[in-house]
Amino acid sequence: MHELAIARSIIGIVERAAAQEGFRRVLEIRLTIGEYSGLVPDCLREFFPIAARGSCAEGAALVMEPLAARFQCDDCGFEGGADRKKACCPRCQSTAIRMIRGREFYVDNLKVE
Repeated sequence: MHELAIARSIIGIVERAAAQEGFRRVLEIRLTIGEYSGLVPDCLREFFPIAARGSCAEGAALVMEPLAARFQCDDCGFEGGADRKKACCPRCQSTAIRMIRGREFYVDNLKVE
């Protein structure tokens, strides 16, 4: 149920932006969600209207853009996707890989009026 807390944090970001920029209503919130962010988009979508109630984002569309994970192999230099089940480099099969993208979660942009 941490998605409710995250939805409230999103509303906090939006409310601060509204205060700084002077807009009164948010039509759309576009989020980028990394494959390994730990967020469950369906749960976030369910809790968002509760968090947005009474805010400038009430009724706003929530658009979630997935961000695929990328890994880098320390042995062969490969950079790209990797099989979740194997947890190794698809090129050289080394386990010396590290995630360089995929844990992100952020508000990418807002459509406002």
